[in-house]
Amino acid sequence: MDLELLRTFLEVSRTRSFGRSAEALGVTQAAVSQRIRVLEDQLGIRLFDRTTREIRMTSAGNRLIAHADRQIAAWRAARQDVSPTDSNQQLAIGSTPRIAMTLFQPWLHALRLRLPKLAIVAECTPQDSLTRSLIDGTMDVAIMLEPAQLEVFQISEVASIELILVSSRAGLHAQDALASDYVYVDWGLTHGLDHRRAFPDAPEAITRVSEASMALNYILQIGGSAYLPRRMVEKQLADGTIFTVAGAPAFSRTAYAAYLLRSARREFIESCIAVMN
Repeated sequence: MDLELLRTFLEVSRTRSFGRSAEALGVTQAAVSQRIRVLEDQLGIRLFDRTTREIRMTSAGNRLIAHADRQIAAWRAARQDVSPTDSNQQLAIGSTPRIAMTLFQPWLHALRLRLPKLAIVAECTPQDSLTRSLIDGTMDVAIMLEPAQLEVFQISEVASIELILVSSRAGLHAQDALASDYVYVDWGLTHGLDHRRAFPDAPEAITRVSEASMALNYILQIGGSAYLPRRMVEKQLADGTIFTVAGAPAFSRTAYAAYLLRSARREFIESCIAVMN
């Protein structure tokens, strides 16, 4: 199977647009359409239902996504394994987008500084995709807030993230901050329950985002309030571009590293995880 066909398929499944996929892949829209037709012919089934207004995944297309991810990840790992390099070590690491900027990117930087010759593949994907990649062996370790409790995984606590309520306006109290211009950051199910218990009468936020840096940029540009990691907003708090909200409780979220319990590379993986501390 031509991996370019699979890459094109995954891009179209993400954008639901041949035009945007063509831009992302650096090819023409006609080339994207041709690749999808070739892939559908090889498989003998339609992957997308096309209309003049939209592109929808078929059930077969949805099932193919996980297989395509695995094929590309496996090829990437194989290519790194046999490519000439000064390093005899490689590490495939992953994280959910939710903690990409807060925790995962600083770890990536620390790994590179500590191990300059280490070959690293870093990905940010949804948790179910990370879990599949760990089980398949195409990813060595993933950082998550709520990892799947599977017997094949070793799960270790690696960091605690303190969340504080901040606002673009000074002098706000918690009730006022949540009443209007509040940006709800999805920190997972546990945070949602804690948030509801702390603010049972708060109205539903009309703006919800999945990642902290999106919320920070939003309140800096448009204004508003959000629960963000203290570590992320230290600079803005110091220079007075955002402010803490009086009377708002802080929340804590624990991040975990998950990897295969019986991995032959367990000692090396654990030494890389230790760089986070």
